Amino acid sequence: QVQLVESGGGLVQAGGSLRLSCAASERAVVLYAMGWFRQAPGKEREFVAAFTWSGANARYADSVKDRVIIVRDNGKNTAYLQMNSLKPEDTAVYYCAVDTSNSTMLGDNMYAKSGYDSWGQGTQVTVTS
Repeated sequence: QVQLVESGGGLVQAGGSLRLSCAASERAVVLYAMGWFRQAPGKEREFVAAFTWSGANARYADSVKDRVIIVRDNGKNTAYLQMNSLKPEDTAVYYCAVDTSNSTMLGDNMYAKSGYDSWGQGTQVTVTS
């Protein structure tokens, strides 16, 4: 099973930037579809972005579109979520996830937590106003 470790979260003022990392334990991760989700206190875990490792294929939630971009480092088995112009409503624990069956693959399934079979432990992002 692919193990994922997120890092890079922290406390930032509104308008600031953060770069979250998702490091995978296996090189094979580059064959799979991936996703980023977030969960704010008292809320459901929600979709942020989905991507594949090849090409520049990615999809973003409307709430973060134009402020977030996926950056890949295939050599390090690591993907990054570069977040700019952060808002207080971006405050949440951010998780990366892998879909080893590739059933999501940027299709409708990519929005659902159930489409992913391995998750990291999450990293906290707090944005102050």
